[in-house]
Amino acid sequence: MKSRTKTHNFSHYLRATIFICLFTQLGFSWADVESQPEQGLLILGDSLSAGFGLLEGEEWPALLQQRLAQKNSSVKIINASISGETSLGGATRITSLLDRHAVTWLIIELGANDGLRGQSLSEMRDNLSFIIQQAQNRNIKVLLLGMHIPPNYGKRYTQAFHQSFVKVSQAFDVPLIPFFLDGVAGKAALNQADGIHPTAEAQPIILNTVWPAIKTLLD
Repeated sequence: MKSRTKTHNFSHYLRATIFICLFTQLGFSWADVESQPEQGLLILGDSLSAGFGLLEGEEWPALLQQRLAQKNSSVKIINASISGETSLGGATRITSLLDRHAVTWLIIELGANDGLRGQSLSEMRDNLSFIIQQAQNRNIKVLLLGMHIPPNYGKRYTQAFHQSFVKVSQAFDVPLIPFFLDGVAGKAALNQADGIHPTAEAQPIILNTVWPAIKTLLD
């Protein structure tokens, strides 16, 4: 009887040891499992979402995380925004970002730098389309943030630029916020000295602009 018990205990020990060894060899750890967010909201943007010229925690994605926490939401904001980022840069990074993070929702805030540099709008649409396709292939819900550029780029280009966001959102049936900086752009008191990047005071306004669409997306 004692011999059977020892054999039984040894068998359990052996299986547990094999499992732990395989778990470790595959690159996992218990800390990875515990720290992996169940639902992540990835923000893929440029300096407007990266918080250019602001203190850490003042940018609207950080304010969004605070608002979600106040509502006892377990959604984790993953802000992958980079200053100077273009739609091409976002398209280049999207696959690795989705592989690295557990993402349920994606907010795309790209295109402003494409427009300011006068780049091809067809290429911008292709890049945005690629990003959306990569997300939708994984059943990730997408929200697209639209932009305007200054009128000095010419009426034809500025109109075509804004319509690019409309066309992409319609093509992939994703919600669109027509103008991400509505109520902020063009107001000196709400923009930094460069006249392009919003101040800390503008961040709550931006959050309130995107919040209804984000709330619908999460629901």
